[in-house]
Amino acid sequence: MAALTHAWHDMGHDFRDELHDLGSIARVDAARQAFLGLWVAFFAGTLLFGLDKLIAFTDTAWTQFLATWVDDVLPGTMADAVMWIGAAEIVIAALILFVPRIGGDVLALWMLLTAISLFMVDGMMMLGIGALAVGVCAVAMARLATKWHHTEG
Repeated sequence: MAALTHAWHDMGHDFRDELHDLGSIARVDAARQAFLGLWVAFFAGTLLFGLDKLIAFTDTAWTQFLATWVDDVLPGTMADAVMWIGAAEIVIAALILFVPRIGGDVLALWMLLTAISLFMVDGMMMLGIGALAVGVCAVAMARLATKWHHTEG
């Protein structure tokens, strides 16, 4: 139990460090600026995409971006699949926020799966290439996190 309490304390301490450095971003190292920029962008973007798939605050028809195999793999209808994907993206956003080393790698894998789906939908090849690029940047954020978001012990 003490190890779990220690882990929560370390995670909170790292989170405070990130928020402090965001407030004074012009005065921190360039690599730290890169990490913070990627960390905030990936957290916010992934969270917003996930929430939109769940509560539809934009007029995006998310089902048009899914290949038919996604509907075959996930239970229910195509609309249900979008809801499952939205829930997964919210979990990934939480991982990025609290454990960016793991969250970045999970997001990279997620973007690879997204790209594969997009490549199988007519007219979505450029979006698939963009998803791959986001995945590469997510790996970069995860690698930067090994230096800039570490916990002792």
